Amino acid sequence: MPLKNMNLPNTRRFAPRLLLSLLLWGASLAQAQLSIQITGAGANQIPVAIADFGGDPGTSRSLTSVVRGDLERSGLFKLVDPHGAVLTETSPIDYPSWKSLGADALAAGSLGTSADGRMEARFRLYDVNRQTQLGGAAYLTGVPQLRAAGHRIADYIYEKLTGERGIFSTRIAYVVKSGSRYVLWIADSDGQNAHEALVSREPIISPAWSPDGSRLAYVSFENRKPIIIVHSLASGKRDVLANFKGSNSAPAWAPDGQRLAVVLTKDGSSQIYLINASGGAAQRLTSSAGIDTEPQFSPDGAYVYFTSNRGGSPQIYRVPSSGGNVERITFEGNYNVTPRPSPDGKSLAFIARHEGRFQLSIMDLASRQVQIISDSYKDESPSFAPNGRMIVMATEVGGRGVLSAVSADGRIKQRLSVTAGDVREPAWGPFSK
Repeated sequence: MPLKNMNLPNTRRFAPRLLLSLLLWGASLAQAQLSIQITGAGANQIPVAIADFGGDPGTSRSLTSVVRGDLERSGLFKLVDPHGAVLTETSPIDYPSWKSLGADALAAGSLGTSADGRMEARFRLYDVNRQTQLGGAAYLTGVPQLRAAGHRIADYIYEKLTGERGIFSTRIAYVVKSGSRYVLWIADSDGQNAHEALVSREPIISPAWSPDGSRLAYVSFENRKPIIIVHSLASGKRDVLANFKGSNSAPAWAPDGQRLAVVLTKDGSSQIYLINASGGAAQRLTSSAGIDTEPQFSPDGAYVYFTSNRGGSPQIYRVPSSGGNVERITFEGNYNVTPRPSPDGKSLAFIARHEGRFQLSIMDLASRQVQIISDSYKDESPSFAPNGRMIVMATEVGGRGVLSAVSADGRIKQRLSVTAGDVREPAWGPFSK
């Protein structure tokens, strides 16, 4: 693989120990759910109260718990205890009482029945200090979709109170290795509702979401060599995108979803090529005597960032996606890899070696100032949330692969792990449509 040839850390390694045998699919599902531990919070949290929703107590309680869990996990909100208060979207609001509890905002709602007989989640959001309504919405749902409705409500509250789009309805792809079994999982952003997209006895690496969230590109070794697959999540159909001579690796989608940047060795050393999403001939983008790998498009599609040792040590470069002169981006330190531009294109996340530790760092592309934002030792595979607020990555704790998430300012930290096996290769999906 190109990364090994560059003497980068073994970012595709899985610890060989199996912590617990997976005997039944049900047990496998339970063990693949990501559990999230919050280890840091924002500096200025917004105090918000989520009253118990009206309607059937059991289903309403489930819906409310999803909303509260999402907001608390974000690290940007301080949940105010509603003391068991049940409020629907039509209940009168006693603003002074909620203010005395310390709430700046209040959400109230219910689970009821829509005009056509389907279950409907309705809610309203209030500004307690100004004693005004900030808005509200209604979502058709059902018992199997309650969590999705809760995520949508939390997204609405998040956006109204922070001014940026919420990511609770997004999904995360990741790979779990247990024994000789590799599973590509897709879960909600809170780690729940995990389901298998692919099971293999051979490694699965580098999953990458298409911009519309309908497909995943990844590298599979099922044919005893690395090939790139494009997998339709709705139909399960899998198409081979690249199976050229040698290695085919590191797929990255262009923002328009019409093509991908890939790394091929068909003409010698690892170089970056562009290929249509439907397959076909590959157009060479980089040419160097070194190894060029880990491509990633800029959000506007104008550039492709990549890792190369063309200057003697692994550093990050970029090249116009139409071809042209290559520009070096990183100069601080002798080891910088895995570039990931932020969704707004203003910053660049990457892995840097610092005093023997491989840590997530972030660069302001205007000033070229770099900040280390993780406190771990073996970070790899960073992936931005679509609003740019959080970055998920793989790391290692006690010899076991886990996922970690950190805010772009380094303040908010989360650890995501599974009961059994190593979890690696995270990829945060796009906003839901």
